[in-house]
Amino acid sequence: MTDPVTSTINIPNVTLTYDVRGELAERDQPVLLVIGCPMGASGFPTLASHFPERTVVTYDPRGVERSVRTDTGELNPMIHAGDLAVLIETLDVGPVDIFASSGGAVNALALLANRPDLVNTLVAHEPPLVDLLPDSEAARAATDDVYETYQRDGHGAGMAKFIALVGFEGEFPADYTDRPAPDPAMFGMSAEDDGTRDDVLLGQNIRGTTSYQPDFDALAKVKDRLVIGVGEESGGQMAARGGQAVADRLGLTPVVFPGNHAGFLGDEYGMPGKPAEFADKLREVLTAR
Repeated sequence: MTDPVTSTINIPNVTLTYDVRGELAERDQPVLLVIGCPMGASGFPTLASHFPERTVVTYDPRGVERSVRTDTGELNPMIHAGDLAVLIETLDVGPVDIFASSGGAVNALALLANRPDLVNTLVAHEPPLVDLLPDSEAARAATDDVYETYQRDGHGAGMAKFIALVGFEGEFPADYTDRPAPDPAMFGMSAEDDGTRDDVLLGQNIRGTTSYQPDFDALAKVKDRLVIGVGEESGGQMAARGGQAVADRLGLTPVVFPGNHAGFLGDEYGMPGKPAEFADKLREVLTAR
C-alpha cells in the first residue's frame, strides 16, 4: 500500500486532518473510510494495510491529535457527524463504505441517519450507547462518574475508572459507583493530578457519545446499509451490549468479529488484537453487501 497523503479541511472551530491511502480517482470499489473516536488515524495503519485493493481514508476527529479545536466544551455525535459529512463531500467520490469503531460507530450512526446519501455500507463496531441498555440508569451513573472523577481528581483517577468501566462484564449493579475506586497504579498510571483537564476522551466526548439517542426511525429506513459488529471476546462488556441493543431495535443480527473491542489493532498502542483475521471478516462483510 502506498504511503498516506495527508490533507486538511478548514471549517469553523477546527482544522480537520485526514489521510488517503491509494488514489481517489482510480478505484474499483467504494472508498473505505475508517474511523474511531476519540481514536484518531494513528490507531488504524495496520487495519488499513490489509486493504491494498481499496482506497482507504482515515482521519483525526475534532479535537483529536492533528485536528486541533479552537473552541472548548463537550462534543456530541451530531457535531462529529457534521464533520464526517464535510469530509466525505470534500473527497468527492460519492457514497463511501465506513468501518467505525466505538465512539466512531456512534458518530457514524448519526451520519447514516442524517445523511444516508453519503454512505454505501456502514459497519458499526461496538457503539457504547448506555441509554439503550436494560441497566441504563446504573450504566449512565457509572459513565457520569468517570467524567466527574476526571474533573475532580485528574487524568489518572478518571482513566482508571474508565478502564474498569469498559471492561466490566454484564449489567451494572445499582451500587457500582459506591464500590472502591480502582488504583491508577494498577494500570501503570500516576494518581497525581497535574491540573490539566483537556483529555479528549474523558473531558470532551465520553458523556455526549454514550448518551446519544440514535434516530431509529431514520435508521430503519436504511438498515440494509447497516452492519452491527461485536467482538467475539467482548462478552457482556458495555460497548458490545450497546451494539447488540442497536441491532435488536432494528431487527438485525450482529456480525461477530475476531478479537475484542479493539480487535483490529496491530501494535499501534502495544495491545495488538487480531488485525489480519479482523480485516478478513470486514472484507467478507463489505463484499457481501
